Amino acid sequence: MAVSADPLPSRVADRQIGTSTDTRRQEEGELTDQVRVVIVGAGPAGLVLGNILRARGVDTLVLERNSREYVQNRARAGFLGVHSVRVLTEHGLAGGLLRAGRSHGTCVFRTGEGELTLYYGQLGRGESHVVYPQQDLVTDLVASYLDRGGELRFGVAVTDVDPATGTVRYRDSFGAGEVTGRFVAGCDGGHGVTRQAVPGRPATRDHGVSWLAVLAAAPQSMAAVTYALHDRGFAGHMARGPQVTRYYLQVQADDEPSAWTEERIWTALGERMRVGEYWPLRTGPVTERRIVHLRSAVASRLQHGRLFLAGDAASLISPSAAKGANLAIMAAEVLARGITDVLTRDDERVLAAYSRTCLPRIWRAQEFSHWMIELLHAPAGDDPDIGFRRSLRRARLDSLRDSRAHQDFFAENYVGI
Repeated sequence: MAVSADPLPSRVADRQIGTSTDTRRQEEGELTDQVRVVIVGAGPAGLVLGNILRARGVDTLVLERNSREYVQNRARAGFLGVHSVRVLTEHGLAGGLLRAGRSHGTCVFRTGEGELTLYYGQLGRGESHVVYPQQDLVTDLVASYLDRGGELRFGVAVTDVDPATGTVRYRDSFGAGEVTGRFVAGCDGGHGVTRQAVPGRPATRDHGVSWLAVLAAAPQSMAAVTYALHDRGFAGHMARGPQVTRYYLQVQADDEPSAWTEERIWTALGERMRVGEYWPLRTGPVTERRIVHLRSAVASRLQHGRLFLAGDAASLISPSAAKGANLAIMAAEVLARGITDVLTRDDERVLAAYSRTCLPRIWRAQEFSHWMIELLHAPAGDDPDIGFRRSLRRARLDSLRDSRAHQDFFAENYVGI
């Protein structure tokens, strides 16, 4: 069968790492072996991929730099679109989500002229998000992967990946080791080793916007996700759980999180959320504060030899439209299908087309994310076009308010990929 631009590796003998791997590793201090699929990174992309492959009897090994405690408690976005919910449900990974997830189909844009409420779950294709904190999803995925007999090693720093041979070299508390995979999945983020192993420079953009991401031990103050547009900067409100709320504040790029005291945070949120015109915020202890620089990057190709990129390793996207985890789950499903087709039916078509399948979806998500950034952030300071750009933003909101076609476009892109 003819295979296009990125030929698949020649077939090698597969040998499963048995249940005695950890014992041998401790006794010998080093492991050199082969496995069908080595997955670098235990985020949503790597864990969904590992779970699907394990359910299909494929031998897998997941290597994660951080500890299990860190991975399962790292607070990230929790908005899952219909595609992600479908993938998780179809593969038996949605137990916690179906029990504790909350359907969400409304968002609000708050400005000095009032509020625009979009019931996006009733627009477009009639699709809503399910809110389920990513740390809870990752905890579920880790447990399911281990229950399915998968091998997962925490505290492992991957130092080198050879796409031609599928060799992954790493260091852990026992020293140096390596493992060779028939396929390697790079799911270790935008700054991980696997992206560096794929030729070509990623397309990048610095949006020139920075947020202070705040996690507060406080119930949500509004029923919907709320985007507050203010001349002093953007503010966002996103529920994460019954007693946890995520807030965002637009800040200067060189701000230090420590400079933002709790009093300063709640004062700025109250001003930009215009609590005097609406209702007070439900406050509580701030449990996390960090600076997020809104930047985007898309790899020029997602496959090279035995190596395939997924999740943030394939595409970094700003959090303005909650696409990161959803893109990761989408890529994991495509990659799992392609690997399974090769191993079970000797069919290379899906895997050979992996980049061509995923990149258009990634770019569509990037385009909508960029549109949201332009909508939410007014120019400030001595920007010579400040009046013109603020008027453009007002026109965008007017179009969202008045045009059903524009509302449907927003709903389809907000929820889908």
